Amino acid sequence: MTVINNYDEFASYLGKEIGISEWHTIDQNQINQFADATLDHQWIHIDKERAAKESPFGTTIAHGYLTLSLVPYLWKQIVEIHNLKMEINYGIENLKFGQAVTVDSQIRLKATLKSIVNLRGTTKAILETVLEIKDQIKPAFIGDLVFLYHFS
Repeated sequence: MTVINNYDEFASYLGKEIGISEWHTIDQNQINQFADATLDHQWIHIDKERAAKESPFGTTIAHGYLTLSLVPYLWKQIVEIHNLKMEINYGIENLKFGQAVTVDSQIRLKATLKSIVNLRGTTKAILETVLEIKDQIKPAFIGDLVFLYHFS
């Protein structure tokens, strides 16, 4: 776990990998709960029998946005940022889904600090992120996530 206490410590990671999260298994229950929360009940996500017969994956798959929504959880496994007044998910740039995440797959997040700037006391950090799938060459997604931090 990386600990960051201020802007200068954060900036010292510019161009460097900050870390990699633990593996997280996406099971059918999590997929179903996400489907319920987002009202996206497409069969490829929730119908195991139909997916086994008709899907090119042979099983159900996680929603792409489910994998993306796990970023805050996985990011907190990589870094602990202290002395904050606030932290905001500000945006996503250049996101591309590379491969479906089949049910019961394990994923983890790898984060590299791509850029960092102090905007009149608010730190804007852009993290180059890769969501890896265990035992797969292609990642679930690659994208630049933008966060705003206001240190105390």
